Order: sequence, then C-alpha cells, then structure tokens
Amino acid sequence: MYLRYSYRIYPTSGQCASLARTFGCARVVYNDALAARKEARKAGRPYPKSTDLQKLVITGAKKTAERAWLASVGVDPLIQSLRDLDTAYRNFFDSVSGKRAGRPVGLPRFKSKRDNHQSLRFTRNGFRVRGNGKLNLAKIGDVRVKWSRALPADPSSVTIVLDPSGRYHASFVVDVEPSHLPEVDAEVGIDLGLTTYAVLSDGTVIDNPRFLRKAEKKLKAAQRELSRKAKGSKNRAKARIKVAKAHAKVADTRMDWLHKQTTKLIGETQAVYLEDLNVRGLARGRLAKSVHDAGWATFRRLLEEKAARYGRTVGVVHRAFPSSQLCSACGHRDGPKPPAVREWACGACGVLHDRDLNAARNILAAGQADRLNAPGGPVSPGVAIPRRARPVERGTRLGDPPRTDVRATGAGGVPVL
Repeated sequence: MYLRYSYRIYPTSGQCASLARTFGCARVVYNDALAARKEARKAGRPYPKSTDLQKLVITGAKKTAERAWLASVGVDPLIQSLRDLDTAYRNFFDSVSGKRAGRPVGLPRFKSKRDNHQSLRFTRNGFRVRGNGKLNLAKIGDVRVKWSRALPADPSSVTIVLDPSGRYHASFVVDVEPSHLPEVDAEVGIDLGLTTYAVLSDGTVIDNPRFLRKAEKKLKAAQRELSRKAKGSKNRAKARIKVAKAHAKVADTRMDWLHKQTTKLIGETQAVYLEDLNVRGLARGRLAKSVHDAGWATFRRLLEEKAARYGRTVGVVHRAFPSSQLCSACGHRDGPKPPAVREWACGACGVLHDRDLNAARNILAAGQADRLNAPGGPVSPGVAIPRRARPVERGTRLGDPPRTDVRATGAGGVPVL
C-alpha cells in the first residue's frame, strides 16, 4: 500500500526563486496542453495523445522565442504536469460514464498564477535524498528538510507544496506492506455530534474541541486588518499571509487531534461502526460553521485508511437507520425526537436512555448484524470475517427489517494515497 509522509522544508531565497520559476513553468505547460486539447475538441479532431502534447508544449516550445525559458527548469515537473492533466480528463470521463463514485467532476480548467496554493511533483529521476539529510531537486539544489521521522522505504516520488501561508512541504510517496495489529475483542459503535464530538457504545465521551470557534477572535482581528489594506500593496500581502497562518494553525491543530483520536480507536478496537452522515447537506444549514469545524468526513476517512493499514474493520451504517428512535434495550421504535431532547424513556419497557449513548449502541448492533449476516461472512456468530462481504439487497419485502447498508472496509480496503 502507498502512504504519504510530509515534512517541512526550508529553501534558501535563491531556491525559493527557482521553485517559483518551476511552479510557473509547470503551470504554463499545463495551460498550453489544455488549450491544445480544447482547440482539437472545437475543431472536431481527436484529443492529442500525451506523447504528442509533450513534443508540442515542452520539446517544441523550448525552441521558440516565446517559451525558451522552459529550458531553465527541470523537465520532470513539466512532464508530471501533463500527467496531472491526463488524470483530470480521466476523472471527468469516469464521472460522466458512472465509473467514478462521488460528486460529479467537471472538465479541467486553466490554472491561475494568482493561486496561493502551488505544487509540483518529481519522480525518481528528478530528486534524491542525500546522506546528510538534504533533499536534492533537479536544477534547484540541496534543500534543508526537517525530518520529524524516518522514511520506512525509498520514496517513489516527492511533491513540493507551497501553501497559502508561505510554508513549503515535501510530500513523499512510499510503498509499504500493511502491518496488522494483534486482534482484540472490543468493538464499538460511534454516534457523532456537535454538543459532544462522539459518544461510544461503551460509554466513552469525546468532547468537541471546537478549534475554529476558539480561534474566531484572532481570525476576525486578522481579517479586519487585511480589509483595511490597500489592494496591491505590500502591506496587504503581509496581512494576507497573517490571515493564512492563523487559518493554517487551526487546520493543523484539528488534523493533529483527529489523528490522535483515530489512532487510539483503531489500536484499542477490532471493529468500529459509524453512521453515514449527510455532511454536505448539513454544511448547507444554519450549523454549517460548526459542521465544518467538526471535520466528520476527515474523521471517517482517517479511520478507514488506518483500518486498511492495521487490519481493522470500519462499518458504515446507512443514514436512514433510525438510531435515535430505537430502544437499545427492547428494540421498540419510539418515533422521532427534536434535537433538544437529550434523554427519553422507552414507551414499551420504560428504560431511561441518554440520546447519544442509545444511538451509539444501536449503531453497534446494526453494524454487527449486517457484518455477520452479509454474503461471504461466517455462519456462526463471533467468527472472524474471512474476506470482504459483497453488496446484498435487503429490505425489499414487506415486513423485512430496515436496511442498514453497512459497507465494511478493512485490510482489503482502498490503499492510502
């Protein structure tokens, strides 16, 4: 499986100028290739192939007076820019044909030099890690790297990223073998929320840190200072970087916290079950800021990636499953309740429930039921799943239990990129 390891790099002023030149050249090559394909499409001709585009916008362009400066940078990032364009077109056609899941993907667009986020990629021919720990990039030189941890294997490529706050990062792609953790008996269901970030079926409560809310005062002051600066001035550029650094601090703190929480859950439990929340829909409502601040989608993605790496299981229960309406003690469906109701008593058995804890227990039960009863699973309860279950149609006859649609992802899941 492929993993990414990201490190801060500290280029000198001359290397920053070389990187800026390389960013610009890669952007121009990308735009020229996109323009060539758009012209071919408009003229009714087939799309030019990648090899023809490479000869046209790189090899041939270097011999012209308008693009002679392309020879001043390494050729590897320019070729990778064309591959990125191929990937963008492939994603578009797969999205149109239905091969690509998720939200629709549009046609590739031209890149702007005013974009504050820049990146370029080097393959094995364009970089190497020296014995003194510096990263050598073609036609840029040896760049100092802050190694927070050692690479587990030789990297196959490195992506140099310049974020809006002015920080440079080197992201290495490494091919490693999955390292499965020893099996444990614990399994948990998780109910995500905003009042408390998560409530586990075993009673554990994870408080919502609210990183954005806590930093709002500083962010507002920085944004107000930016709005007072004249457009195009150097002071406005400095104020913009100050705002970007404040936002980057919030994002980095949130990501660090999510990594710690997901690593703890994967290490202590064999299977984790979540509810398939409609995050995109919730982010369009009045709680949009709090939903974005929670980072539920990132939380789920990190769980699935780490489960694939360490041999754990993550099950996702369908969003239509009434986890907050069912009694976890007797199974009686008590009907919908407004969000203000945090405790309720079952009308059938009289048990008093905490809303979130009861929902987490229902998610755990639904996830375990679908995981054990899915096609390809074990006949006897409590036996480990030998392989990933295939999709099955359930709930199509009158009287069938409601469909929970658990999608289990474990050691056979999608590799982490």
